[in-house]
Amino acid sequence: MEGLLGAIIVFAMGGSALASTVKIINQGDQALVERLGKYSGRKLDPGLNFLLPFLDNVAAKETVRERVLDIPPQNCITKDNVSISADAVVYWRITDLAKAYYKVQNLRDAMVNLVLTQIREEMGKLELDETFTARAQVNEVLLRELDIATDPWGVKVTRVELRDIVPSKAVLDSMELQMTAERKKRAAILTSEGEKNSAINSAQGQAEAQVLDAQARQKSVILAAEAQQKALVLKAQAERQEIVLKAQATAEALKIVGEALQNNPQSAESLKFLLAQQYLEMGLKIGESDSAKVMFMDPSNIPATIEGMKAIVSESTR
Repeated sequence: MEGLLGAIIVFAMGGSALASTVKIINQGDQALVERLGKYSGRKLDPGLNFLLPFLDNVAAKETVRERVLDIPPQNCITKDNVSISADAVVYWRITDLAKAYYKVQNLRDAMVNLVLTQIREEMGKLELDETFTARAQVNEVLLRELDIATDPWGVKVTRVELRDIVPSKAVLDSMELQMTAERKKRAAILTSEGEKNSAINSAQGQAEAQVLDAQARQKSVILAAEAQQKALVLKAQAERQEIVLKAQATAEALKIVGEALQNNPQSAESLKFLLAQQYLEMGLKIGESDSAKVMFMDPSNIPATIEGMKAIVSESTR
């Protein structure tokens, strides 16, 4: 019985020793091996690894994948003495597990304090308005400074992002009042500019309308004058043509009469008869006139008398 118990103990100790000599490391992780309490420089990579029993020991096991460090809100004072609260997020990974384990006691706490210190320092260089517009520049500065500071710890900082920058309540109330006043100012400016543009457009429209009206009137006067001038020219041409036609008719009539008298001496008696008939008709017209007329006629010169009667008739009919 005692031999069986001893065999079981030996078997158990042997199994335990065998188990301690085999270590399986997952993908993305890395382990440090100490031999007799001293780092031997050996690292265990992902996969199956063997250790010397009772001599080798796994001192640290960490992931070498990229991790996220959440930085809590931190009170800061800006360059213009305004109290604000800022937080951030840091992306980092271990590049040298030995440095990360042996150079600093608590890597995560050390990084948090370092980031908070850097945030306070950078916020103190900026005024309040600049903290909202220079976020990208602050991120670049924080990334550069943190990467340099954590390099001795075997850490690579890949990205830093400021998340929220929140002023104090008193500052927020003051900013709200300022923004309200600025909006009212802009609204008043826009309203005045709108009224100004409207007045300018109205004045320009009235001026253009007056110019167009004056041009239309001028054109109308010019057209009326041209039409009147053309009418006068046409009337003068018509009167001239009428006079020419009358003169031509009279000349032809006289020519015909002259030829008739020359060829037939007896036609002189007929001409006298016609002149006497015209005389009588002219006398009737004179008698119909409203004004009384007295005519003296020379029987020996009937043609001249008839011409005088025609003149009287023309005056009475005007």
